[in-house]
Amino acid sequence: MKNRKISLIRSRSIGIPGNYIIPARKKVIIPTPFGPAVIIWSIDTGRPGIVRVFISNSRLCIPELAFNSFCRAQVSSRPEIDCAAAAIKSYFDGNDAVFSMDSLDLRQCPEFQRKVLRAVYAVPRGSVSTYGLIAKYLKKPGGARAVGSALAANPFPIIFPCHRVVRMDGALGGYQGGSDMKRALLQKEGVVVSRTGRVSCGSFYYGKGQI
Repeated sequence: MKNRKISLIRSRSIGIPGNYIIPARKKVIIPTPFGPAVIIWSIDTGRPGIVRVFISNSRLCIPELAFNSFCRAQVSSRPEIDCAAAAIKSYFDGNDAVFSMDSLDLRQCPEFQRKVLRAVYAVPRGSVSTYGLIAKYLKKPGGARAVGSALAANPFPIIFPCHRVVRMDGALGGYQGGSDMKRALLQKEGVVVSRTGRVSCGSFYYGKGQI
């Protein structure tokens, strides 16, 4: 067992209810125009499931962070993981990639976060929504901050496109990959972002609020 190259991710570290333990493996996606991205995945129910997606940030070395977090995980892949990796790379290259939720292990996410992520998943390329409108859509009035917190902890950036969620005044808000990446991703999708960092569009997804 000492030589078994897996990383055991306990529920307290990734928020899975109970005492569930995941044997993790990892897949590196290199390159993207913004730097490397890393997929953490596992096999638990007989099929591969993605546990985490790390995207590059100018302040962090993402491969080092991912490998330190899962230092005993072996580097390996499966066709399902290769498909997800290819889609992520294709998206970063500027293509209209299609992502499936079938390969994602959402058990680590609390119920409200899952609702937020599914709402964000529906926001199409070239559109933006706001934290407040998503909260309203989920029947949680005044829950903009809760939505923001759920997206800040999004385990699957790009797949769940939280970069398409901005503040009600059009300001970009936060993003795991940093504000420069958020701006660049939106611009790749055809969203106009001003020099002051505000999006300009006719209306928000999930609402009719004008910017």
